[in-house]
Amino acid sequence: MKNVICVAALALLGLSGCKTMQKSNPVAKVEFPAFSSEAHRGGRGLMPENSIIAMRNAIDLGITTLEMDTHITKDGKVVVTHDDYLSPSFMLTPEGKEIPKSDAKKYPVFQMDYSLLKQFDLGTKVNPDFPQQQKIKTYIPLLADLIDDVQQYSKGKKQMFYNIETKCSEKGDGIVNPGPEEFVKLLMDVIEKKGIAPYVVIQSFDKRTLQVLHKKYPQVRTSYLVSNKKTLEQNLEDLGFNPFILSPAYKMVDADMVKKCHDRSIKVIPWTVNTKEEILALKQLNVDGIISDYTNLLVN
Repeated sequence: MKNVICVAALALLGLSGCKTMQKSNPVAKVEFPAFSSEAHRGGRGLMPENSIIAMRNAIDLGITTLEMDTHITKDGKVVVTHDDYLSPSFMLTPEGKEIPKSDAKKYPVFQMDYSLLKQFDLGTKVNPDFPQQQKIKTYIPLLADLIDDVQQYSKGKKQMFYNIETKCSEKGDGIVNPGPEEFVKLLMDVIEKKGIAPYVVIQSFDKRTLQVLHKKYPQVRTSYLVSNKKTLEQNLEDLGFNPFILSPAYKMVDADMVKKCHDRSIKVIPWTVNTKEEILALKQLNVDGIISDYTNLLVN
């Protein structure tokens, strides 16, 4: 009888009420890849990093997850880029000129409006660290635009997962990044507007952003990036909760770490693994995914 009353009550709420209930925990309805093959910065070993063309290439190669970095601009836009400052190593000015090394901190992303930031050339200059990288003139995209492109480009193929890093730190607050509360709100506003929250993992070295997410957006998966000499237990104690993923520098990973994480229902996805031999060795340790600059190595 109680079940009948509940059904009747739900019927009275109407369709809008049902939709609200369905949105309460969308992540629970979406299964994460059994093995997450992740294109680091879109696969910067092959394409200009964190660009839309890199993401398209990674989709074509057959990976499951697009890994990327986000910053906030002066005018509050969420952009996909890694460095706090535009790098002389691979960026060119709007006039196509190199940025002198003496100007390595001349262009902080957080102090630039997006209309100016977009004019810089991301893909033409040869990056000596990645000789296989194709040279194509491109730009730093808005996260919103990148999501739109990926969703359209992958339509009819498969739904991509997104591993999105917040590039921030306590020492950078107000200088190269906003505070964690503001960063998370701006980022989640984009993710929720685009309707991709069930397919998103938010990762960070900055535990503060993950703690904000855990408190205010508990339905969103989180990944704790670590590169230190602390034990697993110490890192989890620092964070204050068990994340969906622990993402360690790959040389930190051993069978004991993987087992302890799995015992806690935490996935292990190491970074950044760029040789076939290392990828195979980590797979033998039963990791749950791998982040690599060379996405072709993950799928072949």
